[in-house]
Amino acid sequence: MWHGRPAREVMRELRMPRGECSVIQNSDKSDRVRVGLALSGGAARGIAHVGVLRALVENDIPIDAIAGASAGALIGGCYAAGLSIERLGQMASTFRWRHTQRPSFSRLGLQSNARMEKFLRANLPVTRFEDLKIPFAAMVTDLRKGELIVFRDNGDLPFAIRASCCIPFFMAPIEDDKGRLLIDGGIVQNLPVSQTRDLGADICIAVDVNFDGIKFFDRPHTALGVLAYTFIAVERIVSNQQRPDADVLIVPKVGHIRWDQTHRADELVKAGYEAGLESIDEIRKLIAERAKPYAESRETVIV
Repeated sequence: MWHGRPAREVMRELRMPRGECSVIQNSDKSDRVRVGLALSGGAARGIAHVGVLRALVENDIPIDAIAGASAGALIGGCYAAGLSIERLGQMASTFRWRHTQRPSFSRLGLQSNARMEKFLRANLPVTRFEDLKIPFAAMVTDLRKGELIVFRDNGDLPFAIRASCCIPFFMAPIEDDKGRLLIDGGIVQNLPVSQTRDLGADICIAVDVNFDGIKFFDRPHTALGVLAYTFIAVERIVSNQQRPDADVLIVPKVGHIRWDQTHRADELVKAGYEAGLESIDEIRKLIAERAKPYAESRETVIV
């Protein structure tokens, strides 16, 4: 109401004698501290994000922005599009890889994840970025350039999520309308803290489902085992660059679960829920600390 107007003009309208002062409080909801989530990739382990979301929602922690990579883009994008926690939990408990993949005839990958895009179109309340309830960004890798592409603000949501979940070697890259070959966003940005802040978050809560490491075997015994270790090493290096910039780090204890074990969804959701609950007090304290100076900075003093 008062922005951009001379204080003298405002004072005349209020008919305040010179020398008195008044504090105008802006009550717009956009003026409160905004909380964002950065959700990591992790294949089946990403189901733990559902549990974290449940813990935050049940404890009235606001979620004003979400950025995700790979599985984090899938869970975060679905929630941003309006799917309830209950519905996400139901989908997680029945999810199997065959629901989103089929054998590929491409020489660039063993599988195609085209079914994922079809599944999302059939189940999401909205399928355009501009219609989302919560601002959301999906991390995608440009294979040929080795660069990060961030899908946000406008465009097709199911395509962006599918591209972010396109695990190289296992799934054939996806080509967009610009001729770019797109693969898993976790390769270049697995814990998108800075992208969460770019969406307007004042506080960033990062959830890293790979931080707990690999506890289901000591050393690889097959080529696929070597590949698994390689992926975790790459994602750990990438996540290390962003992890210190998060205000709160949530680490579900899922290191004993393999990335392909979707049948352990209930266990993954429980681990995420427990880790989320453990962080609630810290998050509330941080919101309270940030809210006071933020509110003071939003006061307009007229003298």
